[in-house]
Amino acid sequence: MATPGYGKQSAPEQLPRSARDFAHLPAREAYLASLIDRLPDGAAMDAKTLAVLQPHYGQMACRSALTKLSTAGHLRRVRERLDSRQCRWVFRTYFSRTPRSDGWWAHFLSTGEASTPAAPDPPRERTLNRTSPTSAAYAALAGLGLVDPRLALSAADCAALEPLAAEWLDRGTTLPLFTAALTANLPPDIHSPAGFTRRRLIDKLPPERPQAPRPPQPVPIPECTDCRTPCRPHALLGGLCRACRSTPGTPPAAPPRPGTLSPAAVHRHAARARGALRRDSAPPLPLRAP
Repeated sequence: MATPGYGKQSAPEQLPRSARDFAHLPAREAYLASLIDRLPDGAAMDAKTLAVLQPHYGQMACRSALTKLSTAGHLRRVRERLDSRQCRWVFRTYFSRTPRSDGWWAHFLSTGEASTPAAPDPPRERTLNRTSPTSAAYAALAGLGLVDPRLALSAADCAALEPLAAEWLDRGTTLPLFTAALTANLPPDIHSPAGFTRRRLIDKLPPERPQAPRPPQPVPIPECTDCRTPCRPHALLGGLCRACRSTPGTPPAAPPRPGTLSPAAVHRHAARARGALRRDSAPPLPLRAP
């Protein structure tokens, strides 16, 4: 659980650390970003805590730096319920050493997914997806030949059989059970490993298992980095609400309190009250004789 004070949460799929991570930032923001990057998840990273952790910048400078890091795509603040059954809220700051676009952050905070084709990542981030990772189904098929050479499959065979193997895994089959089911009781000679594997994938497909309903997951509520006003993800540009974007560096003015009286109205009410007191305290008039 995050500690109070906007506990840090690392954003997914970041590039590995390098000496050029924050070279595009001013010196103050680069220094504090490097400090935040090395904090463990759950650590407090509000302006007051950052001012205590290092000797160079005070609270106001740290607050301004956090706003600059937000507009540069490195962080977003959210408030979240611990779970759907409790009304306890925690505050977290998602931090990414890799700068992200507004679209990436909006999609991630709304769905929990790291990327979306509708909101492309900045050019630096696209290096993460240059090679697509091998799926678990493909890896399971490729490993059959290591268990028994009679089921050695080519790359083309694994790609063609991958949808059938993925159906096994979607139905809850573990990788050891998958391998055991396909390699058990093999005939002495297999002339077509791909055809034999396809037949077994179809004939021995396990039944669908009913899944228990998942409890609803709490939805995080993004906040403006500067004034901490809750907003919808798509309404935050650079992590800032419209009021903070229109007046950079100046917190929005507090709304007037309802029912506030003008000075003239106060004087009128006071005059009426004094008149009522004088009437109540005046001696009664004497009765006249008939």
